[in-house]
Amino acid sequence: MEPGLFLIFGVFALCLMAGVPVAFCLGIAAVAGFLWEGLNPAVAFQQMASGMSIFSLLAIPFFIFAGEIMLHGGIARRLVALASAGVGWMRGGLGMVDVSTSMLFGGISGSAVADTSATGTILIPAMKAKGYGTDYAVSLTVTSSIAGILIPPSHNMILYSLAAGGGISVSALFIAGIVPGLMMCLLLALAAYVMAVRRGYPAEGWKGFRHLLWAFVDALPGLLTAVIILGGVLSGVFTVTESAAFGTIWALLVTLLVYRALPWGSFVLAVRTSVRTTAVVFLLVGTATAFAWLLAMYRLPELLTDGMLAISGNPIVILLLINLCLLLMGCVMDMAALILITTPIFLPVVVAIGMDPVQFGMVMMMNLGLGLTTPPVGAVLFVGCAIGQIRIEEVMRTIWPFWGAILVALALTTYWPAVSLTLPRLLLGYGG
Repeated sequence: MEPGLFLIFGVFALCLMAGVPVAFCLGIAAVAGFLWEGLNPAVAFQQMASGMSIFSLLAIPFFIFAGEIMLHGGIARRLVALASAGVGWMRGGLGMVDVSTSMLFGGISGSAVADTSATGTILIPAMKAKGYGTDYAVSLTVTSSIAGILIPPSHNMILYSLAAGGGISVSALFIAGIVPGLMMCLLLALAAYVMAVRRGYPAEGWKGFRHLLWAFVDALPGLLTAVIILGGVLSGVFTVTESAAFGTIWALLVTLLVYRALPWGSFVLAVRTSVRTTAVVFLLVGTATAFAWLLAMYRLPELLTDGMLAISGNPIVILLLINLCLLLMGCVMDMAALILITTPIFLPVVVAIGMDPVQFGMVMMMNLGLGLTTPPVGAVLFVGCAIGQIRIEEVMRTIWPFWGAILVALALTTYWPAVSLTLPRLLLGYGG
């Protein structure tokens, strides 16, 4: 193996262990690699600039801003009310409401952290007040929030398309995430129901179809955000970037003029948070582009493909190894950084064994989304525990059934292509 590969990964690992932010770890390692090869370091910065100058990336700040507006503008509260009216009557009803709200909110915001913040702030205290265990409430909230990564829109899928070289349709990725996301939520709801029965959690009373209809009408303006985004993309009226912009404008108008629930202070907070998050994402994109350029120069994807095929020619075994690698890395690194780093490495391997790139995108989203709920770098887990005022160790003792539900969904998505590819083929004529 090339000495340069050892150098850049060694520098990256040392910086990571020293507590340097991941984006800077990638940039420092890339510059070290360029210097090792005797190349002008300016080339590294040119690669960074080119990586951040792609038009389709404009959709990311729009989606992030839309999620923050919904979080602070009253849409989340109405989605919780709609879910409660629809499924709250079941055993462990608030758990069912939690999963249903994550499906609805994830289909609008596309952010697992925003989902946990929005639904957790409302539902975790409500579940505790009704006698639900805090560990149950937090575990279900953080695991169901992964729906925001799979159910469109998802800015992480845009990053995946970019890391794959831009040749994968973002529209196809969006549509491909619907079935895996819904399947994962159904399995989580089943696990939540079984645990609720075993622990004797109560069911909420059925308030009638009139209450359900009113909750739907009240939540409809917020739900139309998802209709604008997906409908615009599927109809061909908007590109993904344009649909993100129009969806954000609609969310802003709804929260300001319809719900009137976005005071100036909350708006400023939403802008500040969006700008900070967008800056981090774009810096990651830039440094990861330079890092990936070096990996391609050293032919790492080809070397890894040959190495895995030498271990086994069985696609089942290779996909199992890749899933294990992604799960382990997701426990210790940020999701956006891993998408940008691992996609150029693993995508050629799965393509070589016949997996469709869109299907692999769903596998990666679910793997790395699960990493957000695991220590030591599980951002979603930290948010949920902070809201529930519970130690991570206590949550870890009882989160296993929910992790098991996600792993079942992951296995089906990995080994059954129809789960992720049927809808893109039917709705978009996708032929990958």
